[in-house]
Amino acid sequence: MLVPTRDPIAYLFSLEQFGIKLGLKTIRKLVASLGSPERTFHTILVAGTNGKGSVAAMIEHGIRASGLRVGLFTSPHLVNINERFVLNGRHVDTATLRVGAQRIQETVNTLVRCGDLQHHPTFFEATTALAFLLFEQASIDVAVVEVGMGGRFDATNMVTPIGIAIPSIDLDHQQFLGDTLEKIAYEKAGVIKSNSLVVTAEDKKEPLEVIRSAVTQKNARLVEANIDVEVISNTKNGVTFIEQIVTPHRCYGPFQLSLRGHHQISNAIVAIRLLEELSASGINIPAKAIVDAMTEVRWPGRLELVNVSPRKNVLLDPAHNVAAASKLGAYINQWRPQGLPCVFSTLRDKDVSGILCALDTAITHIVCTSINSPRAQSLDELTRTVSKIRPDVSLDANENPSKALDLCWNKGPLAVVTGSVYLVGAVRKALDLGGQDSDTSFARMYN
Repeated sequence: MLVPTRDPIAYLFSLEQFGIKLGLKTIRKLVASLGSPERTFHTILVAGTNGKGSVAAMIEHGIRASGLRVGLFTSPHLVNINERFVLNGRHVDTATLRVGAQRIQETVNTLVRCGDLQHHPTFFEATTALAFLLFEQASIDVAVVEVGMGGRFDATNMVTPIGIAIPSIDLDHQQFLGDTLEKIAYEKAGVIKSNSLVVTAEDKKEPLEVIRSAVTQKNARLVEANIDVEVISNTKNGVTFIEQIVTPHRCYGPFQLSLRGHHQISNAIVAIRLLEELSASGINIPAKAIVDAMTEVRWPGRLELVNVSPRKNVLLDPAHNVAAASKLGAYINQWRPQGLPCVFSTLRDKDVSGILCALDTAITHIVCTSINSPRAQSLDELTRTVSKIRPDVSLDANENPSKALDLCWNKGPLAVVTGSVYLVGAVRKALDLGGQDSDTSFARMYN
């Protein structure tokens, strides 16, 4: 069955009807029919649970600062689909995106018509193929590719990477990946290839043993960044200052991490060690480029501070699983120990209880709201659930995220928006931020 739509970008979104289908057969057939564009550049895969986007952005920045042409593919997007595709530090423009999407649409329709594909690709498979196509057309040297939900059967896993980063592994997407850390780690470690370089900061016994086992089986090389790196740092007013980072190759510091949260130290050392090992293997990445990546990188929507007006400021972070919510809670408790009012919504398949309990005293008031997703809970259902889980905080509800944020601002000049990437994206869109990084200079007001 052909998907009837004239607009190529609308065609991509129409593929969401096919949901999630794990496996590599479709993506391999599609990419081969496009002429195997992924073979025209080197690829770095970033897998794991939390921290993938931050680490991918750091690595991309470091490679670009070295003078190489680089592409970045991440997911999901916050506001515009263009955000998923970055060419040399800039989101791909809509005209270029439309031309590439049309090529994908025409190729898929031909494959389906001829019987070479039994069904249409998923949205993620199509956008992964589109990323490879755009990167080839831009003549990039290196692609930094964020793995999607899993690893072993993820569409991105069709490439042979020169480096693999696995920042951390935690519980998420259990209905697809398994209900234990070991099972999830097995899926995530499925991106490890023969003789590949693997860098991780995972230190929990169960997933780390799975990673080590996969590395041994594949005759790969493992760098455990949390073991071979020494860090002297301090975090004040939500900002992390690095006094010194000592690796087997270099000594860095002092400098300030541009991304907020103490957990970014772990992400930073993964990016640093991977960049160092790539440099040692022949890709010239100077120390200055690595430091620039740590001090200049931006990753919108993740512990992002937005100044709307002097009395209206917001902290944006999806924190859609328990581990991420724990990090957000720790950040708020260190930075604003009195806690913050919160706009909250999440998807039906997420651990709502675990997320809200992990936030704990960081949240003093909750305004439930609606998000645009077929997987979202109804507002009434969400509000009832939240009231049972957190009877210790006052509760409001408004289906409009912007109005929900106004209710939070009635409690004070600073609020947090969390629980879902969809919610963070909706608020960024309402604040007219698009896919761009906000002006966070107002943060000095709170430092």
